[in-house]
Amino acid sequence: MEKVYDLEERTYLFAKSCRSLIKELPKTISNIQDGKQLVRSSGSVGANYIEANEKLGDKDLIFRLKIARKEAKEAKYWLRLLKDHNKSFERDLEKLICEADELRKILSAIIYKIQ
Repeated sequence: MEKVYDLEERTYLFAKSCRSLIKELPKTISNIQDGKQLVRSSGSVGANYIEANEKLGDKDLIFRLKIARKEAKEAKYWLRLLKDHNKSFERDLEKLICEADELRKILSAIIYKIQ
């Protein structure tokens, strides 16, 4: 049976998977540029979620969660761009796109619940 990760661990594993895949991609100008943006946004999802978990006021908590959600959406965008140029890695990139979308949905549900 597959282990169910909490959101903090999932965001960490997502960012780690993005970085690992980028190392495998051919070193083209577009891969390097898009990869840098992906690393930034995938790492920011977890960072903002973790900051949102600390004792913040409601307004700051929602703000951080919204930033984390935006970064998950951006990560999905950069993964799609990478997928367009790397057909041999299409399956791995699609898996990460689904994970970015799942994180975005979870964050949206949390935001909706606490507003």
